[in-house]
Amino acid sequence: MLAPSPPQDQGNICEIFREQPQWYDYARDSQETWGTPIATQMAFVKRESSFRSHVRPPRKRILWIFPGPRPSSARGYAQAQDPVWGEYKADAGSTFARRTHMKHATDFIGWYNARTHRQLGISLHDPERLYLAYHEGAGGYRRGTYRNKPRVMRAASQVGAQASRYRAQLAACEAEFRCRHFYQVWPFCRA
Repeated sequence: MLAPSPPQDQGNICEIFREQPQWYDYARDSQETWGTPIATQMAFVKRESSFRSHVRPPRKRILWIFPGPRPSSARGYAQAQDPVWGEYKADAGSTFARRTHMKHATDFIGWYNARTHRQLGISLHDPERLYLAYHEGAGGYRRGTYRNKPRVMRAASQVGAQASRYRAQLAACEAEFRCRHFYQVWPFCRA
């Protein structure tokens, strides 16, 4: 199956879900399982990959010409690195989970944030601090490594602002995604 193209209007969660309605289902399932709001999950994906399924960090160049190693093993919508992706698959995912599938990416973000909440006590409704812990890891967050990284601090602030915008947008359009399947009849749709 071919990966979907990134959404045309990445600043509007309603338009994102209109282009890819199944992404709403995936994010909703993750929210129900792990507690991370849909808007926060999608703000993470926007920041990490701009909704590109197969993105990876650019390779370093050797002698300005030859492609060298990548700076990390991050890849996919959530930019999950190999070690933590392995932990996720062992703990909550399946053997067949793929970083390049939005269903698994949103579930991973939800799982990671639930773990962060348990380990560090960060509210699942605080996307800025959740992103700092997502980027730096629990140990780095505890040590405050992000404080010396203005780029990471700016990114976390942008994630918080994006999550806030997405939350407000979703409040205006979420009803259209809840009951769109033939088997979802109004009083029995997911609330």
